[in-house]
Amino acid sequence: MPAEGAIEAVAAAGRAARDAHPRLAVAPPAAVAEALAGMSRLLLARADPVLSANARDVEAARPVLGEALLDRLRLDEERLGRMAGQIETLSGLPDIDPRAGSRPLGGGLVVEERRRPVGVIGANYEARPNVTVDVASQLVKSRNAGVLRTGAAAIGSAAALLDEVIRPALAGAGLDPGAVQLIRTPERDAARALVSLPRLIPLVILRGSGETTAALAAVGAAHGVRTLAHADGGGVLFVDAAADRERALALVERSLDRLGVCNRLNLLLIARPLWDELLPAVVARLESLGLAPSLPPHDHPLGHEWALDGGREATVTVAPAEDALDAARIANEETSGIAAAIVTEDPATADAFLTAYGGTGAFWNATTRLLDGFELLAAPETGINVDHVPGPRGPVTYRDLHLRQYVVTPAG
Repeated sequence: MPAEGAIEAVAAAGRAARDAHPRLAVAPPAAVAEALAGMSRLLLARADPVLSANARDVEAARPVLGEALLDRLRLDEERLGRMAGQIETLSGLPDIDPRAGSRPLGGGLVVEERRRPVGVIGANYEARPNVTVDVASQLVKSRNAGVLRTGAAAIGSAAALLDEVIRPALAGAGLDPGAVQLIRTPERDAARALVSLPRLIPLVILRGSGETTAALAAVGAAHGVRTLAHADGGGVLFVDAAADRERALALVERSLDRLGVCNRLNLLLIARPLWDELLPAVVARLESLGLAPSLPPHDHPLGHEWALDGGREATVTVAPAEDALDAARIANEETSGIAAAIVTEDPATADAFLTAYGGTGAFWNATTRLLDGFELLAAPETGINVDHVPGPRGPVTYRDLHLRQYVVTPAG
């Protein structure tokens, strides 16, 4: 069980968010749009205190985090600008229509399907300050209040974003700034507490390492809290025998622009007929980027996620595959199922791969880095869900944070 102090801190935040939710739930679209536009403006106007807090976090974390994880933690003016642009776009997207459809039941009755906010949604995430804004903006857009909890490395950055950007924007739009809460203690028990209070926080978004997220999901299940887990990543790229060689090498490079993200290239598969010809060029391209190829025979599982391997993030596993179907099998069986891509000029081979691969995102002559809420759906994401069950799968956005309700009324 989490420590009593952690439980009380999370419960207090949950109660505050619950108390603020009714005002947000009935907020008119113009007020929500203004709150989001305000976040976009304040990300730029209050950049100095946010970047100062982030610089302190980065400096404190430097002795314990690898470079890829430090890159996740780091903010700069360019990243703040991208965050502001995404939220500005979000502010202009249509709200979810609460009335999804209806049909007559007979006997003078009609059933209507409606969409309702969950109420209070929790989020536990790794040292990525941008997630604070991504999640908060999605919650506000979907009319849900929230309780956010991040790791010790990013607490200063998250607090600055909440105090300088998110809450002032809510207040400026006439909404209750208490609708978004932040757990300001670094205790790990706070994460366990977050998934232990189903009456206050019935749904929690989990982002982080597979082991940690799986443990929290298990705690949540034991307490009746539903979780949307985004844990394991690691993109796959298969180079088919009919691939354009230069396109393949360019996609390899484009898939590795950031090493600490879940949709980066993790496993590069090369068609066996092409293996001897292409491998030297692949190795040369990786080494030119400062990356280390892991070549057969491997002393690790093919799907080992290098982004989570501190000190070895600059590694890519390279292995042969017999053909497109074998590559899809490897991606299905050996990796998390987040995303896989094929490089080929043969449409029939591409179609076979895209049909056989069962993961969240499948790509033809494109990089798995495109598996992102804003890239694919024009909305920031709360995370990428790779579950093999019905429900929100892939990038989870504000459109997914609602409950179905069936309302039966007299016709007319």
